[in-house]
Amino acid sequence: MASIVPGYEYDIFISYRQKDNKHDGWVTEFVNNLKGELESTFKEEISVYFDINPHDGLLETHDVNASLKEKLKCLIFIPIISQTYCDPKSFAWQHEFVAFNNMAKYDQFGRDIKLTGGNIASRILPIKIHNLDQEDKSLLENELGGVLRAIEFIYKEAGVNRPLKPTDDKNDNLNKTYYRDQINKVANAIKEIIAGLKSKPTTLTEEKSQQSESLGEVKKEFVKSKADNPKNLKLRYIIGSFLVLALIVPGYLFIPKLFNTSKPVDISIAVLPFTNMSNDPEQEFFSDGVSDDIIIKLAQVPGLKVAGRTSSFTFKGRNQDLRTIGEQLGVNHILEGSIRKSGKAIRITVQLIKVADGYPLWSEKYDRQEENIFDLQDEISLAILNAIKIKLFGAAKEAVLKKYTDNPEAYQLYLQGRFYYNMFQNADNLNKAIGFFQAAIKIEPDYALAYAGMASSYMILWINNYLPPEKCLPQMKEAAEHSLRLDDAIAESHLAMARMKMYYEWDFAAATIEYKKAIELNPNLAEAHEKYAICLGLIGNYTEAVKQATIAYSLDPFSLMINDNVAGVYWMAGDYEKEIEFGKRLIELEPNFWGGHYRVGQGLMGLKRYEEALPELNKAVDQNYSSFTLSRQGLIYGIMGEKVKVREVLEKMQNLRSIQWVGNYEMGFVYMALGESDKAFQYFERALEKHEGIMLYLKFTIRLFPEFGQDPRTKLLLEKIGLPYQ
Repeated sequence: MASIVPGYEYDIFISYRQKDNKHDGWVTEFVNNLKGELESTFKEEISVYFDINPHDGLLETHDVNASLKEKLKCLIFIPIISQTYCDPKSFAWQHEFVAFNNMAKYDQFGRDIKLTGGNIASRILPIKIHNLDQEDKSLLENELGGVLRAIEFIYKEAGVNRPLKPTDDKNDNLNKTYYRDQINKVANAIKEIIAGLKSKPTTLTEEKSQQSESLGEVKKEFVKSKADNPKNLKLRYIIGSFLVLALIVPGYLFIPKLFNTSKPVDISIAVLPFTNMSNDPEQEFFSDGVSDDIIIKLAQVPGLKVAGRTSSFTFKGRNQDLRTIGEQLGVNHILEGSIRKSGKAIRITVQLIKVADGYPLWSEKYDRQEENIFDLQDEISLAILNAIKIKLFGAAKEAVLKKYTDNPEAYQLYLQGRFYYNMFQNADNLNKAIGFFQAAIKIEPDYALAYAGMASSYMILWINNYLPPEKCLPQMKEAAEHSLRLDDAIAESHLAMARMKMYYEWDFAAATIEYKKAIELNPNLAEAHEKYAICLGLIGNYTEAVKQATIAYSLDPFSLMINDNVAGVYWMAGDYEKEIEFGKRLIELEPNFWGGHYRVGQGLMGLKRYEEALPELNKAVDQNYSSFTLSRQGLIYGIMGEKVKVREVLEKMQNLRSIQWVGNYEMGFVYMALGESDKAFQYFERALEKHEGIMLYLKFTIRLFPEFGQDPRTKLLLEKIGLPYQ
């Protein structure tokens, strides 16, 4: 059957490794399901070439022949990307994938086409059935010349990496994909591409050429008008200017814009993590770091909303549709790119996408040396702002172009520190981060950002009971103060100081000043809004606390830390339903993170739904066996009258002391659950002496034990902390 477009042999060519079909016929089943979906999608018959016969002369052991070249003459090429497909020696890779990629670039349509709706589409439509090793991903992206975008048919759970099957329950699959929906996505993508090809859209190259020719014609007409009729020069000048603007900016509605007095549309952007195209996976920190730095630079721009780093990095390697990503992050522009680093040489390719239509507003390729990385980041940032029509002047421009070090070696070490800091924050990663920050400071003693990174790392080690206070707090305080002495115009330095003032010194007035300064310097710093919300909640200003928490969430909606602390703000405000809502979102974002079950359980406790809360808190203990989670388990057993189980929890916490720090605050609450108030107050006094930051939450936890809240010693404790008793 011929293609529906004259001159082509087939509409679709399915390329795959025979071994991916040999065991269970997955590819055959996929093709049959796709054909059925195409029948209900197209009025016409769509022809599909699929080599199912192992003896038809097109196997991996055979040579390319003329018949294969004819079969490759198709509209759309679908490679089934597996763990075995990305093999340069294989027949499918060399004689199908690479062959089509080269052929399509030079036929009448080109490989990458602009569709009638303005979107850009590739005629190579990858179907991915396995998560790939980095070297295989790099091989694919090198051949494609950009980021791999695929429709995924992957079933994922712990230790499992296999193709999705029609019988799989999406609720069991961590990817939450449904086979029938994925088939439908493939059919719809094919329909969109074929519809565009049938309408004979111009390629990107042709479009630029036509635009240049049109501008040339306008120029000629304008010069001719000046000579023919000088009296009409002014009118012709206006008309000529209008035409030039209309041609330079396709789709730009000049007349309505000229008279538009409504409020300007908000401008927002997400910077996705740049793909590491280097052969060395260890360079991942560098590609992440450059993306992160561009986020930091753009975040300084007044009036520009920049999606938080954590949320943007959530989409790393997921190859989702950019419009979907934009909708989920609440932005109208997306920057994506890739980095190849070989020795001192760096190549960065970037593309700015308009979310509304998927149309690239700007793209560029940069070849530089490592020592020029700082200037290159400035150049990219300014080019982005120019593309989205933002002009910078004075202090705003200085903030974007600010350099924190001129030493590339120190910068590399700092990037490695930030790489581990931004990973799931356990003790091992945080200690690695501190090591790299210290190494950067050794080379560059005045590196303020590295000191700020150290301060935040020590803070988290302490607040999560990874280390005792004496091994964290002095170091945190010194690093925060030194960072500010070096540079008081860095938002991160003020944030580190604010956290130290709040959690360690319990100076809420000073903390408020520092939080406000951090937000003033960088309004897009979600963590500053989130921690300020906690500060406001502690002092009882719940309305403003929720407002700041909402801002933090809007900036970084996929951050586990943000979602966890937003839940905490609602807990302080007594809105337990909202705490449960964010706890469930945490479970959805990361089922293995203990914080989700902890928040749901704590919210249910607040609602006095103890039977429902207990299994949630038990799951939190299973996922994070620490005094932090055990103490909550002890509390609920105490409320439910299970004193024997409370003592079992207490024994576990005492045994835990031999391997990790166990807070006095947590011990105090377990004794409170036992009804032993004197013992509880002894531990609270010790926690007070050591300035354990978790003591700040005392007045909220005692809501569970009204009789304890009426004890005059409780009021005295809160007065020593400096918090209002209510």
